[in-house]
Amino acid sequence: MDALSLFGLASVLAMLTFYALEDRSHWFVLAFSGACLLAAAYGFLQGAWPFGVIEIIWSAIAFHRWRKRTSMASRN
Repeated sequence: MDALSLFGLASVLAMLTFYALEDRSHWFVLAFSGACLLAAAYGFLQGAWPFGVIEIIWSAIAFHRWRKRTSMASRN
């Protein structure tokens, strides 16, 4: 397995882990957003630009969810 494949595996594993932990803390939502950006970088580096674009969109959605959760938490 080459370095790029290991990077892709690590980024997707991070996405899976942080997604599973999202209910525990809003910080895991932010971490999921960052992991999506890493997966997007992997997609672009390997030449699968549609995968990279979709991962950027997922990252933006997760970041929006994180902002929404942090604003709700600050109100309580």
